[in-house]
Amino acid sequence: MTHADSDPANAIEIDPLLQEVMGPTPGQLLRSRIVGHQGLVIGVVVLTIMVIIAIFAPLIAPHDPYAQSLMARMKPPVFLGGTWEHPLGTDHLGRDYLSRLIYGARVSLLIGVIAATISGVIGTAMGVAAGYFGGKVDAVVTFLINVRLAMPVVLVALAVVAILGGSLTVVIAVLGLLLWDRFAVVMRASTRQVREREYVAAARAIGASTPRILLTEIMPNIANNLIVVVTLEMAHAILLEAALSFLGLGVQPPTPSWGLMVSEGKNMMLFEPWLVLIPGAVLFILVLAINLMGDGLRDVTAPENRS
Repeated sequence: MTHADSDPANAIEIDPLLQEVMGPTPGQLLRSRIVGHQGLVIGVVVLTIMVIIAIFAPLIAPHDPYAQSLMARMKPPVFLGGTWEHPLGTDHLGRDYLSRLIYGARVSLLIGVIAATISGVIGTAMGVAAGYFGGKVDAVVTFLINVRLAMPVVLVALAVVAILGGSLTVVIAVLGLLLWDRFAVVMRASTRQVREREYVAAARAIGASTPRILLTEIMPNIANNLIVVVTLEMAHAILLEAALSFLGLGVQPPTPSWGLMVSEGKNMMLFEPWLVLIPGAVLFILVLAINLMGDGLRDVTAPENRS
């Protein structure tokens, strides 16, 4: 054996012609699907911008979102004749609207992520257990799902928040404990399909433990459905928080919240419609971006589900 043959630097390289015949690798296919999916790209870009704005809000916001100035109240946005000192104008207390929008992104994203995480953990655990074990476990989980579905989310949230008082912590806890039903339903159905597959039977045959089967065989194969539900419930939680804040039972003033900004501007909607349209448009863009990202991830990771 020569030195050239034993040198790792001279390892055999794949002929470009052979590589072309073999076709693209799975990694290349995944990258091409991601780049070629316009909805996914748009959703990720918009959501990334929102997250960056929320993280660096103290550096980006031009003014203190809590600072009031009655001398500067109700100034219009720059596109309606305002000044660049307050690009999106000021509210009825003279607070800079752009700064409150920027800090409001923190509230919406925080509630969406934490509420979806709490409900995801609860619902996924219940759904996977019901789908895998069946029998009495399935009967109990199905009963709990039916009980939860019989309770209107908005009415229950309104009642609980009205009793406990509106605050960021209470809103997150209430939404996290109310939005698990969709996780449970989807994960139960997905697990029932996957548990009969050959690889799960093979894992049982070689003596794999139940936790190992659930973590290494079941969960990776139902992750596509879980991604979709997470994004849906994250967007759902953000909208519910905005609705509760609009009704005065969510995040309390002076904390910046997009739903609260819409509520504060509704009295002037006929005279200064931008007070409602600006936070409403930003809320719409965020929810749309989350849904686009979720649908795109589903399509990319599960090509057979693409239309």
